[in-house]
Amino acid sequence: MTDETLLLRQINPSWVQQDHVTSQAFRPTPKDECKLSVYDGDMITPERSWNHYTSQLGYKSMGVMAVSVIECKGQELRVRPDPRPFPEHAVIDFTGLGTNQIEKKSKRLRVAAELRGWRFRVGAGE
Repeated sequence: MTDETLLLRQINPSWVQQDHVTSQAFRPTPKDECKLSVYDGDMITPERSWNHYTSQLGYKSMGVMAVSVIECKGQELRVRPDPRPFPEHAVIDFTGLGTNQIEKKSKRLRVAAELRGWRFRVGAGE
């Protein structure tokens, strides 16, 4: 991974309100142990990541958004490969942050992703 590597995040339909992605899409839940699952964009395309997530893993996603490694570093978030579940898996690590900090950093990541736009969206002809 380099600073420019895009970290591909699957967007659950429930995380979209009035055609805008909520910061929940970029906030880890307690079951995630403060680690946000992403795909390493150097290893897989957005469309292939969506196919893997929905077909092989069986989860819901309406598309893929992305933040870069450097955008995470700018929020003082560590990024690392985590190939245990599958080779292209990586995590954005929020460990050690309080709820307030997690909320603020996830909102900033959402803004960065929205500015970049969808990398792949179901039915968008991409």
